[in-house]
Amino acid sequence: MSTDTLTWTAVCAVDDILPNTGVNARVDGHHVAVFRVGQDQLLAIDNVDPKAGASVLSRGLIGSLGERIVVASPLYKHHFDLHTGECLELPEHSVRAHAVRVQDGRVLVARY
Repeated sequence: MSTDTLTWTAVCAVDDILPNTGVNARVDGHHVAVFRVGQDQLLAIDNVDPKAGASVLSRGLIGSLGERIVVASPLYKHHFDLHTGECLELPEHSVRAHAVRVQDGRVLVARY
């Protein structure tokens, strides 16, 4: 799907997300975790931890496992790839990744 045909939702200003942290946003009625990796990279996945059913992934710790940028769930410590949403320990618990862009200093997210 082309990003030109997606519906974009403004969630916050870029500066509202500190580097190497995440925030929770409601996008199209769903909880989405938006992460700022370093100064410039923004990535988004579903915020609900599938094992716990709690909206907590935005509070997890960002890191890397090999070449993958991941967030560790604060509950069960499972690692989710921030590019794909794949759960590295339990692939059946993977979440969806979402498109992110910046426009006029605002973070916009679109659900695939």
